[in-house]
Amino acid sequence: MRKLLILTVISSIALTSCVSSKKFNALQEENTANKEQLTNTKANLEKCLIDKDKASKINQELAERVDYLKDNNTQMLNSLADLSVLSKRGAENVKRSLEKIDNQDAYINNLQNAIARKDSLNLQLVLNLKGALGNVNDDDIQIEVEGGAVFISLSDKLLFRTAGYSLNKRGIEILGKVAAVVNNKPDIEIMVEGFADSRSYVGKKGVLVDNWDLSVKRATSVVRILENKYKVSPERMIAAGRGKYHAVASNDTAEGRSKNRRTKIVILSKLDQFFELL
Repeated sequence: MRKLLILTVISSIALTSCVSSKKFNALQEENTANKEQLTNTKANLEKCLIDKDKASKINQELAERVDYLKDNNTQMLNSLADLSVLSKRGAENVKRSLEKIDNQDAYINNLQNAIARKDSLNLQLVLNLKGALGNVNDDDIQIEVEGGAVFISLSDKLLFRTAGYSLNKRGIEILGKVAAVVNNKPDIEIMVEGFADSRSYVGKKGVLVDNWDLSVKRATSVVRILENKYKVSPERMIAAGRGKYHAVASNDTAEGRSKNRRTKIVILSKLDQFFELL
């Protein structure tokens, strides 16, 4: 019986020691974690203090800047109010100058809007022309916008026989498509320009003397077809001849001379219509 009691006491002591050891280890781990958290917290606190100090300095600088601007503004107002610095007449002059600047800005904005609208109208015109002339070979006709105007450049073989100024059937058909677009745009004018290459004129003499005459005669032939056959108002048209000048390619080759023999239809917005956009 006594031996059993002793064994029981020893077992209890051993069990208690085991439990205390586990608790001790757990407390040690918890202590270590607390130390790490404390270290991190201290670091964050130091960073916050540093940031607070920086923010305080920035706020101080901003406050000083605001005070400076207030003082400067007060001085400027006092100067304006002081007739010895700026008389009433001088103030009126400044006011008028500012009004002129505002008016100029308004004019420039209106001008820019008018130009933008004109460019938009030209783009729409180009699309209409390309739609009407869609089946024409690109080598024989070019449509482009340059300097605020729309240009239609037609090769001579598309419109005329060699060294001649009478329009062929194909050329008359092409001009009909151009006339349809022009007649739908009553606010535009057209100028027809004839061009020749640098070779001497070899056609029949009498009516025509040289390339100047040929280029002008081709332009007037186009204008007459547009007026008589397709009812384009003659008041809206100009006929001009450029002769061998304003070449777009070298006259030293047959290909270059072919490019230089052309007729150009320049489509222009009427100036009064343009200024109405302003």
